[in-house]
Amino acid sequence: MKHNFGAGPGILPHEVLKQASEAVIDFNGTGLSLLEISHRSKEFEAVLDEAVALVKELFSVPEGYSVLFLQGGASTQFAMAPYNLLPSNGKAAYLETGVWANKALKEAKYFGEVEIVASSKASNFTYIPKDYTIPADAAYFHITSNNTIYGTQLQEFPKSPIPVVCDMSSDIFSRKINVADFGLIYAGAQKNMGPAGVTLVIVKDEILGKVDRKIPAMLNYQTQIEGGSMYNTPPVFAIYVSMLTLNWLKAKGGVEAIEQENITKARVLYEEIERNPIFKPVCAVEDRSHMNVTFVMENPELEKPFLKLCDERGIVGIKGHRSVGGFRASIYNALPITSVYALIDVMQEFAELNK
Repeated sequence: MKHNFGAGPGILPHEVLKQASEAVIDFNGTGLSLLEISHRSKEFEAVLDEAVALVKELFSVPEGYSVLFLQGGASTQFAMAPYNLLPSNGKAAYLETGVWANKALKEAKYFGEVEIVASSKASNFTYIPKDYTIPADAAYFHITSNNTIYGTQLQEFPKSPIPVVCDMSSDIFSRKINVADFGLIYAGAQKNMGPAGVTLVIVKDEILGKVDRKIPAMLNYQTQIEGGSMYNTPPVFAIYVSMLTLNWLKAKGGVEAIEQENITKARVLYEEIERNPIFKPVCAVEDRSHMNVTFVMENPELEKPFLKLCDERGIVGIKGHRSVGGFRASIYNALPITSVYALIDVMQEFAELNK
């Protein structure tokens, strides 16, 4: 058995993979593969409608927000958000908490002034800055809710006088949020929601239409809203698998239930890292992620032997990002707690072998 701690594309529920594989051969008894049906067919329109409805239900999305399934990943949203929201003579505020936050603010600089209100770059992003002021004269405030590479996460979202734009790619649907606190939420699906190829966007309608520049159709939120996420051919398979995953989450009790599971998984793993003399954590305690648990070894020379033992025991995907080294255990929604305990067993076995 394999225990998949990969950072993304991440683990998906087994029953979702089974349903999706069947749909690739024969979708809902149509005699056609999901991969070859028309995106304008009533069968796929029902899939898209259900996916949108599930997002609204699971997150209690209030009136006045549009839910979109787009392409291009979160990286396209780095440009699409300022394209639509940042006036050419205006300013946007950014919180710099990692590589992806940095890439997002670099893209925004093409469209207007960018103010970095706070940054943890000097400490290699091992904590989330707390003492900063959000400028009231900015068009929006951009944050990254979970920093996949570094293992930090905003445990509370800031109260802001301006619209908050949030990249939730790696912790979407892992915990309760109040959508009304945000102007725009975007997330690549491939961590918690589905396969790579589709990006979820939840946008407050009233923040749109306030820039004077011409926006290409594919990059215009209003165009995508009017087209119902089908201005062009959407990523049919990725949306279908996302719909299945959201149904799986709903059946488990929704976001509230999975949040408690995620808290428990993170707690037992961090406790082992703290207790085990071979390993040590790297992030500030109050900012530790419930999705991506990062840690290193007291003796770096033992890293390769530990990874070898993990491979022998079916533990995959825990090697740290190349920019930070060490280890990273991604414990997304679909990862069962039994896999966390399997990793803990290997950590304890390795400690015994290297007393």
